[in-house]
Amino acid sequence: MTPDSMESTMAGHGRSLARHGIEPTGEVHWNLSPARLYEETLARGDGQIAHMGAISVVTAPHTGRSPNDRFVVRDENSEGTVDWGKVNVAVSPEHYDALRAEVVHYLSGRDLFVHDARAGEDPTHGLNVRVVSEGSWYALFAYNMFLRLDAAELEGFEPDFTVIHAPLYKASPERHGTRTETAIMVNFTRREVLIAGTRYGGEIKKSVFSVLNYMLPDAGVFPMHCSANVGEGGDVALFFGLSGTGKTTLSADATRGLIGDDEHGWSREGVFNFEGGCYAKTIRLSPEGEPEIYRATQMFGTILENVTLHEATREIDFDDGSVTENTRASYPIHYIPNAVLPSRTGHPSNVVFLTADAFGVLPPIARLTPEQAMYHFLSGYTAKVAGTERGVTEPSATFSACFGAPFLPRHPGVYAEMLGEKLRQHDATVWLVNTGWSGGGYGVGSRMKLGYTRAMVNAALAGALDGVDFVTDPVFGLSIPVAVPNVPSHVLQPRETWAEPSAYDAAAEKLAGMFRANFERFSDQVSDAIKAAGPR
Repeated sequence: MTPDSMESTMAGHGRSLARHGIEPTGEVHWNLSPARLYEETLARGDGQIAHMGAISVVTAPHTGRSPNDRFVVRDENSEGTVDWGKVNVAVSPEHYDALRAEVVHYLSGRDLFVHDARAGEDPTHGLNVRVVSEGSWYALFAYNMFLRLDAAELEGFEPDFTVIHAPLYKASPERHGTRTETAIMVNFTRREVLIAGTRYGGEIKKSVFSVLNYMLPDAGVFPMHCSANVGEGGDVALFFGLSGTGKTTLSADATRGLIGDDEHGWSREGVFNFEGGCYAKTIRLSPEGEPEIYRATQMFGTILENVTLHEATREIDFDDGSVTENTRASYPIHYIPNAVLPSRTGHPSNVVFLTADAFGVLPPIARLTPEQAMYHFLSGYTAKVAGTERGVTEPSATFSACFGAPFLPRHPGVYAEMLGEKLRQHDATVWLVNTGWSGGGYGVGSRMKLGYTRAMVNAALAGALDGVDFVTDPVFGLSIPVAVPNVPSHVLQPRETWAEPSAYDAAAEKLAGMFRANFERFSDQVSDAIKAAGPR
């Protein structure tokens, strides 16, 4: 049965949106195929076809997530379980209901696109997800990013969680308790996500990720903001990191099988992908540096978000960041030739924490003790650089607990405890890898060569560093290998790459102080050994 015949079959079985309170007066399109969604997107003027067949869309003015517009409904069920604060901002059930009523009324007067899918490759742990949107390409985004179901699975589909998506509808701070006209509201009691006022596709996938981060710990599953791959011998590696640190790039390695590039769970049985696709950053993407990802951007079905096309030829200019530096490509995971399907595997033997240190002082690779692993996981450090955000004129340290604070409804300690337990159970080695600057900070030094980073990571995963001597960094206490195959030895010691060692010392002490100040919020929640595992 084809996807298009699925649509008519499900309509014939009386599938409706009445359970969601939506009474559509326009057409409702259920689970259209990518080809049909292309046609709808082009007919509505919402995108254009790029050279080689991807579909290109623009989401401006929102070209990234809106973390300050994310809310969680505070009620009797969430009151004692959500970590309320700047990340999880409370909104009342009354404000949620007011916005929901308006959005439902608005959507009832529009043509709608519904996509039913699953989040969570593990057959026991996961969610049936329904996305209801006014935009056709968002249904294609859901098709790419979540796990695709066959006709039999769709026939009796019942959603566990529903995303009600109205990107063109504007919220009202006065009526809905929001900060702006944008709102991403999660309601755990109603098992719904409400998105309004932003056209950025990533809000859909990240809202479902947040839901899984809330629900899975109760089932003993550790949810993770990480990529994962597996070697020919079955050795599994995880790559934690914030946006721009290299999760997608380093996990898409032709010599290893790709489990997934962003969101995973670690259960008693092993690691499994939450998603059915990849959402890769594409700024300055090249076929030489990232061939697997580049190839996926040239394929039919891929969505290019905010990527510039040459007007005459529709060829892609990946070097153009005029719309945003956060250009993206969404594509099914099987577009990566070495993807492992189904996307689940065993327990990891190596865990890599990725950071892009714009101060240029952290070593390009270091082995962590269990206590250091807990310290750096709770710290979740990376850095923003000048020009990437308005008002940023010099490197700015960013600490995001568990390498994913914006997506964590529970207290970071919940996830840190789960990581510590998993590491002890499976004796995994943890590495800190700096994909940021060397030879000086941003504006002085240069970005670490991807070839060097790949060589260091490959050596760590292959066990080639097991017999190598290590030296201890005097400021951060990190164990640094003295030699790595195919990497110049001086690159491994960041102080040796600086023209002025005294300038390095000042920058290192500055960053160390930032680490210490940030970790103060965890000082009464962790052991003395973990507190002592930070910078000297």
